[in-house]
Amino acid sequence: MPISFPAPRIIDTGAVNMAIHEAGRGPAVVLIHGFPELAFSWRHQLPALAEAGYRAIAPDMRGYGGTDKPVGVDQYTVQKLIGDIQGLLDALAIDRALIVGHDWGALVAWQMALLAPERMAGLINLNIPFFKRPPINPVTLMRLRLGKDFYIVNFQDSDEADRRFAENPARFIDTMMRRRRVDRSRPEKRRGKRRSLSLLDMLDRDDPGGEPILSPDELRYYADAFASGGFSGPINWYRNFKQNWKSTKGVAQTVRVPTLFVGATDDLIVSGRQIEAMRPYVTDLDIRMIAGCGHWTQQEKPAELNAIMLQWMKRHYPA
Repeated sequence: MPISFPAPRIIDTGAVNMAIHEAGRGPAVVLIHGFPELAFSWRHQLPALAEAGYRAIAPDMRGYGGTDKPVGVDQYTVQKLIGDIQGLLDALAIDRALIVGHDWGALVAWQMALLAPERMAGLINLNIPFFKRPPINPVTLMRLRLGKDFYIVNFQDSDEADRRFAENPARFIDTMMRRRRVDRSRPEKRRGKRRSLSLLDMLDRDDPGGEPILSPDELRYYADAFASGGFSGPINWYRNFKQNWKSTKGVAQTVRVPTLFVGATDDLIVSGRQIEAMRPYVTDLDIRMIAGCGHWTQQEKPAELNAIMLQWMKRHYPA
């Protein structure tokens, strides 16, 4: 493998046995990956953080990689995912850590800032902004606005995606993790249905478009992990949108920990309007955008992201 990556060790969090990869010594930084990713997604950040004087810890989250994969949708609620991070901190005798999240990891980190801020020294989230709890079930909203083929809606309705992705994990990962350019010259649609993102449709295309961001060895690392562990655990995170919404009724929607948000101009999933909309709900917020970067920020533009993170950390969470 062209990029050195620390070997995993297994930590008992009290709920699951979690595989973690870590580097360095100093103030703790926990990096939470998204879908369909692994701790390996932070391979460019671990050495940079260690060199800067931090203890960088990247777990395979529940359902992924070398970490336990409990059976049942109810084993993947946001409270259980946050509990795994808290259990990890307890097992490592860490009172508070800087939490860094990407994609689904960012959604978990945002909710941790609402439900367990006492364990957080600060927050850095990539690509996915804070979304205020909606007045109705978010899956209902997605179904109305984006249709039944939208990937999150599709995940609720069947196990087709679990099976299709597992037929050829390398093809699925390669289809997902690509550089794709977004034309922002036309104004965003403000009414009606937005274009639906169907991962199954993407998988069926002969040409997935864009440019692959993974080397053959990196792609093999991901493919081997998902060939072994499957996709049902990871997709079960999505199947808890309704339950997570119900269980967080009454939770104040204000993030009060110091926060850096790093967005990407070519992200297919998130719009600039959604990023700006979170400002009233995050009291101490810095926003930085990386130009010419898509959704896989820490893998597409690692040097630029590392510099932005370390600059912010020097002020808010010095080594």
